[in-house]
Amino acid sequence: MRPRTAASLSPPQSAEPPETTATGATPRWRMPYAARPRFIQLETVTACPAKCPFCPQHEIRRDPPRMPDDTWRRIVDQTRGWGVTYRPFLTNEPLVDRRQVEITRFIKANDSTARVEYNTNGLLLTERLGRALLEAGVDIMRFSIDGFSPQTYGPSRVGLDYEQVKANTTRFLEIWDREGYRDRTFTEVRMIEVPENRHEVPAYRQYWGPRCTEVVVTQLYQWPWTGQRREDVVPKPCLKVLDEMFFYTDGKATLCCWDVHGRAIVGDVREQSVQEIWDGWVARQLRSLLDDGRRDLITLCSRCNAYAGFDFTPFRRDDAERDA
Repeated sequence: MRPRTAASLSPPQSAEPPETTATGATPRWRMPYAARPRFIQLETVTACPAKCPFCPQHEIRRDPPRMPDDTWRRIVDQTRGWGVTYRPFLTNEPLVDRRQVEITRFIKANDSTARVEYNTNGLLLTERLGRALLEAGVDIMRFSIDGFSPQTYGPSRVGLDYEQVKANTTRFLEIWDREGYRDRTFTEVRMIEVPENRHEVPAYRQYWGPRCTEVVVTQLYQWPWTGQRREDVVPKPCLKVLDEMFFYTDGKATLCCWDVHGRAIVGDVREQSVQEIWDGWVARQLRSLLDDGRRDLITLCSRCNAYAGFDFTPFRRDDAERDA
């Protein structure tokens, strides 16, 4: 997710949490929740060819390992016309799923408001697949390439061939540029900056900059429950829950894309509609706790220090509002 600023967030909508927390108090913050999700992530498969040391993807044990067609179709059909950006991946490599061209076409069919976004490591992106995705109408293609040499790339992206990834990505961008997709599809190449690859940032930008829409150098974030102690937890609200939904292969929805182990399930699209899950009691209660800075009362969030440096002051309720 791109960094957000307080000024970029819209006013609260109709999907606000209850006016009191589970403890009966008024939450300390009022965050701008969307009336319905603007971003939906679909874990269509659970697999990934990489074994990156910073990613807990290899810990996933989910059944089924492949989302049934009727599940992802139901989610898309229930949200047509909402202006949703669909991300057909979660904690996995999307191109492991050979249905992605079909999924993209289905999402884009008869919905001019829908957008499709992929984050890929690029290893499985053949020339044929890349061209098919462009023809199907993909709106955003992001490539995660954490280095500009095999020496710096290898330790971060274990199991992937740097030269193959670089060649696949370069060829895709050539097709994107030469065949008229530059104005139709946004492309981004991004690198997680670590001490080992920091010296390569200038060369990285010089090579990829002219070839794609944007180059991003970002910092490594820490997944919940990856060593944080209770005292490390940030007593603040969260940006992940404002306008995003995340679905596992089995149709269950979780509060956060960083929830690898299903610690914060908010609903099941096999039993509820997308809107019912978004407006549901469980989701509202969790938002209310987060608005009160009580991450410690939510299992998943009780070991999360995300957004520690974000300024939530503009959303703070004043004393009069809290006492009303």
